[in-house]
Amino acid sequence: MILRLFDKNNNTNILIAGILALIIGVGVARFAFTSLLPYMLEDYLSLSSAGIMASFNFIGYLSGAIFSIFLKDIKTKVKYFRVGLFLSISTTFILATTTNELLWIISRVIAGFGSAMLLIVAGSLVMLKLNMEDKTKAMGIHFSGIGVAIVFCELVSQIVLQYSSWNTAWLLMACLSIIFSLYCMYIINFDNYKQTNKITLKVNKSIFSIYVILLILAYFTQGVGFVVQGTFLPDIINSLNKEESYGSLVWLFVGLAGIPASILWMRLAFKYGSELIIIIAMALQIIAILIPTITNNLYMNILSGILYGSTFIGLVALFMNKAGQISKDNPVIIMGSMTAAYGIGQVIAPLYSVYFVNLYDSYNISLYITAFIVFIGIVFIFIAKNKYKN
Repeated sequence: MILRLFDKNNNTNILIAGILALIIGVGVARFAFTSLLPYMLEDYLSLSSAGIMASFNFIGYLSGAIFSIFLKDIKTKVKYFRVGLFLSISTTFILATTTNELLWIISRVIAGFGSAMLLIVAGSLVMLKLNMEDKTKAMGIHFSGIGVAIVFCELVSQIVLQYSSWNTAWLLMACLSIIFSLYCMYIINFDNYKQTNKITLKVNKSIFSIYVILLILAYFTQGVGFVVQGTFLPDIINSLNKEESYGSLVWLFVGLAGIPASILWMRLAFKYGSELIIIIAMALQIIAILIPTITNNLYMNILSGILYGSTFIGLVALFMNKAGQISKDNPVIIMGSMTAAYGIGQVIAPLYSVYFVNLYDSYNISLYITAFIVFIGIVFIFIAKNKYKN
């Protein structure tokens, strides 16, 4: 049984390695910041600094997404996948061992680049390495790793905070990431892979049809729709009722809802078509975004967290899988283009969020703007589906 875990060509092992990569790159290098933010706000950070750091993290993510488009062959992709592991882990050690704000900002940029390598490049490598004809369901399992990453980081954070500080939580997650990375590097390996047709980058402008451009624009709105709650949700919930701090609990439900989400959404997409399911998921996401502006009821806000976690993670899987289907043998091209657009939305949203929170002492305006932008994304998908689908 143990030996089977080290079979590099076993589909289950490939998916496990992909999920562990997401835990490191999307969990530790990204969502751990959300888990620990309320405690860092109490002890060290201002909300403005947190917003700036979030934006810088996404600037790094955006640069990584653009960079990933130009990675030419499998060996180069594997190299930068490993670079992503190193950057994600090393920058976490910086957060654990210093409170120098300049170092934190630099580390967040670098961590963002590492995250892109572990979401986009690792995702494309997992898709290429899986030994099956229809990879849709398998990629749904892979992207469930985003939910696993949130739950992992939240549980580690809460367990450590019972006995120690947020610095220790960063340190433990960095150490665990080293262990996970060894397995990732062992399994996601193409040393003995023989390409009958060499897969290289061929940027054919015809790939970017109006349909694809509309998908990219819609994914930009998802970057905005994701990031406000993805950065501030625990603090948003805590701000609704200052006597009871339920932010961490709601954030845990975000991750739990996200684990099965991509699998379920991908099955629905397989049955009813990606565009229709993307529209439904984005509509539910709008409801999730608006619930905290309507009520401070705990159960309604847990529902908001469940809807948010299930939709944003499902939408990542839906869009990335669609990119893979469109671009065939080199999925990183459109995956990278979409993620670049997503990244631009991620950079913008924390900045306007912090501005309006400081202006009105409330997250409501930021959430209203975010919900409206996601609605525009629904319009883009509707037009793509009905006018420009091939």
